[in-house]
Amino acid sequence: MSRPTPAWTPPTREGVSPSRVAVSGGPWASVAEFLAARLPAGQDWRPRLARGEVLDAQGQALGAEAPCPTGALLWYWRHLPPEPRVPFEVELLHQDDHLVAVDKPHFLSVTPTGRYLQETVLVRLKRQLGLDTLVPMHRLDRETAGVLLFTVQPGSRHAYQSLLRDHRVHKIYEAIAPWRADLALPLTVRSRLEERPGEAFMQMAAVAGEPNAETRIELIERLPQLTNDAAPTPPDEGWARYRLTPLTGRKHQLRAQMSALGLPIAGDRIYPRLWPEPAPGAAPDYRQPLQLLAREFAFTDPLDGRPRRFVSRRRLLGSGG
Repeated sequence: MSRPTPAWTPPTREGVSPSRVAVSGGPWASVAEFLAARLPAGQDWRPRLARGEVLDAQGQALGAEAPCPTGALLWYWRHLPPEPRVPFEVELLHQDDHLVAVDKPHFLSVTPTGRYLQETVLVRLKRQLGLDTLVPMHRLDRETAGVLLFTVQPGSRHAYQSLLRDHRVHKIYEAIAPWRADLALPLTVRSRLEERPGEAFMQMAAVAGEPNAETRIELIERLPQLTNDAAPTPPDEGWARYRLTPLTGRKHQLRAQMSALGLPIAGDRIYPRLWPEPAPGAAPDYRQPLQLLAREFAFTDPLDGRPRRFVSRRRLLGSGG
């Protein structure tokens, strides 16, 4: 059962939208006791309560010893340790009353998740544009660069997001992967992708069954060498640049299908082998970005019938201008 939408929502703070929690269990002697028990361990809530970072349903700041009855609604803002800045910028491609289109860099998450909060496209844009109502129209992996759209108005959000649900968006990606002389292209790949169990849950696997993922793969050009000292070790037959046109939108669809063909995308740390996460506190390594780019995103606007087409200005390794 979904939670009812509250009558009032606090504004963002530093681009971060508020979170809410309903008081349950107990009885609780105070707000501080409930928050310490209910939300992630290791956070000291008393200083945050003293700074007015927890509000009741009417927007009043709560003190640490405030009563905490069952059913009360509390608002708070996520708080994480300082994040190292991802040293790449989001480029604004288009902005109007209903849509914002950007050119996303590699290594930047779309929305707050896990250890990423401020260093996400959504939070950066909310701070830059002053638009608290921004919501991603679709998603890109943190490692993927390229065209990313956001809706602005809650009233038109459903109309735009339904375009993806109904497969009425034309998306084109580019990727750099090994060259295979024995692979006849263009090729349409249809497969069934499911998450792997256990520790490999990050990976999608091609399994038997009714296909749920479809992609057209075309060769753009061969690239015997990549023009970057930090490029991955070249395969025996060199590299190639491919055009990928997904007709469905499964998790990791392009990365998993290319890997299954023996064409793992350059710089991929999930396919075909899942690399371990860097140790906590380790300096980020930006030397080998995933060579996958969301090049184009096009559709007929559901509000006025106009054709819309947004194109990334970014380039992959070895690509021309």
